[in-house]
Amino acid sequence: MDAKLPRWNFFTNHAHVLFYLKSHPEVPLRRVALAVGITERAVQRIVAELEAGGYLIRTKVGRQNQYSIQGTAPLRHSLEAHRSVDELLAWVGTKDAGDGANEDEKALDNWTVGEHGSEV
Repeated sequence: MDAKLPRWNFFTNHAHVLFYLKSHPEVPLRRVALAVGITERAVQRIVAELEAGGYLIRTKVGRQNQYSIQGTAPLRHSLEAHRSVDELLAWVGTKDAGDGANEDEKALDNWTVGEHGSEV
């Protein structure tokens, strides 16, 4: 990353977790953390908050968790509360798990999460 570029993003980590889980509903949270560039503990907290807010449902499938997004839930801020999570996900254009997810997963194999985000 260019040192001159700002380090802020347009979306929160909550949004990034939702975007990733939309495309990868069966991955362990460790993998979500690596993709988003935050700690696994932070992802666990975000998932718990999204569940408590009615935006995400966690279902146990054997020893694994599967996540489904409650797309009809409205966005939280008053400026976009007239829009749903599904509308946001459609606008962002998150890809389906079949659209190259395997390459994405392979690319993350050598990543670790450092104090300030993702590091290779």
